[in-house]
Amino acid sequence: MAHVLSEPVNRAGNSRWSDFGVRLASAAVLGPIAMMALWFGGLTWSALISVALIGLGTEWARLAGHKIFTPIAFFMASGLAGVAVIALLVGFTAGFAALVLLTVALGGMADRFTAMGVPYAGIGGLALLWLRLQPETGLRDTLFLVVVIWATDIGAYLVGRVIGGAKLAPRISPGKTWSGSIGGLLIGGFAGAMMTGGMHGIDWWALGPACILSFFAQAGDLLESAIKRRLGVKDSGNTIPGHGGLFDRLDGFLAAAPVAALLAFCAQGGLPLWR
Repeated sequence: MAHVLSEPVNRAGNSRWSDFGVRLASAAVLGPIAMMALWFGGLTWSALISVALIGLGTEWARLAGHKIFTPIAFFMASGLAGVAVIALLVGFTAGFAALVLLTVALGGMADRFTAMGVPYAGIGGLALLWLRLQPETGLRDTLFLVVVIWATDIGAYLVGRVIGGAKLAPRISPGKTWSGSIGGLLIGGFAGAMMTGGMHGIDWWALGPACILSFFAQAGDLLESAIKRRLGVKDSGNTIPGHGGLFDRLDGFLAAAPVAALLAFCAQGGLPLWR
């Protein structure tokens, strides 16, 4: 069948996989770093999230039209890192209060769009910090979130390129398909359920929460795509080869982490978030 396809179709088919090697190489480098920080937790995880917030703040400032070495960009990046430090040293209530103050301050210094980058990045960042720092379930819950989102991303990417079909939201993200979205949801959901089941097989209790997190991760992806569409840019930056910027890589986490933290909060008492 492949031999009877016309040459233009072959080129289109190959273009579906043109970035696969670069994406795989980047994931092979960054994945172990993130997993090591997740495993050790504590200061290592907090440092990783703080660095990510600095990068996200810088990226958003550039998206909002501010050059990297300007007071607004510096204030936003350092302010987001400061919010994380306040949450760790004083408490997460104080951290969220600082997040609100930073948003208001940037709204006065710049504009509404610039200011909205603070809760966009900050709420997800604080949720990731809080989730991992829980003494009994932090590692399990955060690992569950990571597995679901990574499986969702990989599943949506592969299924969408193999099957293709109708576009999910052509005006927002022309490359996304319904097949990829459904495939990502199912693969992400079952990956989470299999992780929690371990040697005992699928943990059906975990399938629902895993699918919920997968759904919000994809919603976060679409939200970021809509923002880029409005700004007329392809990627939020070029920090990660094959993936674009930090927002391109972390959009699912920024949307799903607060949901995971809420589920974990409701399951307090040593129970994991999927119980």
